[in-house]
Amino acid sequence: MNRSEVEKLIDSLLDGDCSEADFLRLEAQLHVDETARQYYYERMKLDTVLNLETEGERATAKVVRHRFTRSKLPLIASVAAALMVLIGWQLGRIGNQPRTAGLTEPLASGFGVLAEESSAVWETETVNRGELLPQGKIRLKAGIAQLELFSGVTVILEGNTEFEIHSAMEMTVNSGKMRAIVPRPARGFRVRTATGDVVDLGTEFALNVTDGQADLHVLDGEVEWHPTKNPMKHLADGDAIRWEANGQMTVLPEGSSQIAGLSEIEQKRSQKHLEWLNYSKELSSDPRLLAYYPMTREGTWNRQLQDESGSRRDGIIVRANRTTDRWNKSNRALDFGTTGSRVRVEVPGEHSALTLYCWVKIDSLDRWYNSLFLTDGHELNEPHWQIMDDGRLFFSVKRRNWSKKTPKLKDKQIVYSPPFWTTQMSGQWIQLATTYDSGNRTVTHYLNGKPLSSEILTDEYVVDKVRIGSASIGNWSEPYRQDPHFTVRNLNGAIDEFAIFSEALTAEEIANLYAKGKP
Repeated sequence: MNRSEVEKLIDSLLDGDCSEADFLRLEAQLHVDETARQYYYERMKLDTVLNLETEGERATAKVVRHRFTRSKLPLIASVAAALMVLIGWQLGRIGNQPRTAGLTEPLASGFGVLAEESSAVWETETVNRGELLPQGKIRLKAGIAQLELFSGVTVILEGNTEFEIHSAMEMTVNSGKMRAIVPRPARGFRVRTATGDVVDLGTEFALNVTDGQADLHVLDGEVEWHPTKNPMKHLADGDAIRWEANGQMTVLPEGSSQIAGLSEIEQKRSQKHLEWLNYSKELSSDPRLLAYYPMTREGTWNRQLQDESGSRRDGIIVRANRTTDRWNKSNRALDFGTTGSRVRVEVPGEHSALTLYCWVKIDSLDRWYNSLFLTDGHELNEPHWQIMDDGRLFFSVKRRNWSKKTPKLKDKQIVYSPPFWTTQMSGQWIQLATTYDSGNRTVTHYLNGKPLSSEILTDEYVVDKVRIGSASIGNWSEPYRQDPHFTVRNLNGAIDEFAIFSEALTAEEIANLYAKGKP
């Protein structure tokens, strides 16, 4: 049986038009043809997604609906039974084969990450904290940046510095200042300059590279200095030299290095955190806030999340665990990775506009829908804000109840952003915001203070007055159901700050929130 025949049989099965004879042919082919089984899996997944798009986000046990006639009910029963046999047989085969058979592992590119930064300004592409370092030459124009290479080496750079990472064990500094902290497992780490190379022997050293010379300071341990066209020199703790392109060496005073270290970065971050705390207190008095959870309180929260807006709409923490926030402060954020985790809130009233805003760290997008803020169930005029498994932001306000009588008339207009998240961003703190303005019929998504996308709602899907009521941060709740089964939508990650405004903030206001809140 060729591929075209297999595809026709699978499509006819999904459409409910597969005869019993054709089903038996297909079942036999799936038993012996791995390519056919893979196509069947992909086609089933596509069919499920299309049905979800058609019916919105209603997660029920009957996700895929086939058009079966009453005369074919006995056949469908036999099809279902046979498929169960096939699935059981396939699971048995999986036990005897590697789980990765036929699959491609995801790839990422880079030799390290930007671990910390203070007022960093980059010449071209901006590198955010937690991001993998791009390949090729990079120029830090101003500020301080702390890199963590996968070998364990910590590199601190001061602007104006041009550098390139060749591997986890080698880099080039064309100009500027750097400090390297090299653990014993990374001995042999090499830094190339125009006048020579530094080969580390498990130590800490600093370099200041300018036109025609390099200043090398051994702050702890030992290094080898390999000058261009000259014999290698061994330098130990406290040694400092200036090497010029003509081969002339000058001994520098011990302790003369002025290159920033880890303590300077920590001091600058602490200062920025203090500035943000003061700004957060000012923000809490904004009359447009419906609820504000900055998570700044020290000590034990118990299971209550304080609303600092003055509305006293405190949230109740369910199963979520306290974790480190974006400022590296312990117990100042909430991790929602455990199934069932959420914060229960109640926001009364009707609102013609909304802004949903948070700082979030995503570990993975392993659900179809990954919750940021969802109202209970999904009733009329209620908003839903979440992230799709392909990295798109999702926002909707339910306009009408879906009806079988008018299946083509959707219950809401879903506004998606372009995909913004990839696995390379795992563990990185980012700012997300979405605004809804019924007057302008506009929904706008934001990432790190910048617009991702904006969409105009059609008249038939505009909701003049949005209601929230009972809702959950980081999950989806239907607390009055008698059935214990529930759709898993908890966010696999952490949230540090969360706010709801009764107005659509401007792009300038979103950008200012990011500038003030960025570590």
